Amino acid sequence: MAGGQEQEFGALLGAMKKAAGILNEAEVPFLLGGGLACWARGAPKTEHDVDFLVRPRDAERALEAFDEAGMRTEKPPEGWLLKAYDDGVMIDLIFDPQDGPVDDAMFGRAEELEVHATRVKVAALEDVLVQKLLALSEQQPDFSSVLELARALREQVDWEDVRERTQESPFAKGYFTLLDELEIVS
Repeated sequence: MAGGQEQEFGALLGAMKKAAGILNEAEVPFLLGGGLACWARGAPKTEHDVDFLVRPRDAERALEAFDEAGMRTEKPPEGWLLKAYDDGVMIDLIFDPQDGPVDDAMFGRAEELEVHATRVKVAALEDVLVQKLLALSEQQPDFSSVLELARALREQVDWEDVRERTQESPFAKGYFTLLDELEIVS
């Protein structure tokens, strides 16, 4: 990564650490999701945002904790996430992703890892990949990030689970065709 990208990634990690501290202080259970959950297990760095997964019943409380800590917050119209900003870094509070609301089962599949010197529960790779694959659409059919994740993490993923949970998505079917044809997974 170039110097600017390293600074962006450092800001992302700083925001993750600060936000995790705020949620812990407010006793809001959360999982680290998205690109940082993958990076924590060896995937390439992400420059996009910080994703936290929270149960629907905890989403408003999490947003309030961020607001009380001085972060700018917003409630976008999409209805499945809330947002906060820490010095320009976007933090998503995802409570109802494409594969259904964040629930106890998702928390049960997560594992506690050390991420940037902070112990956090990190979403299972299968959950992250399912969410990313189900988010692919005609408006955003970009396979580049999910292909990169497959290459980096292929030996850590239960691919049958991901395939089964995304079987209704034509974009996931295309993804698995690519993985098979490129011999990324067998």
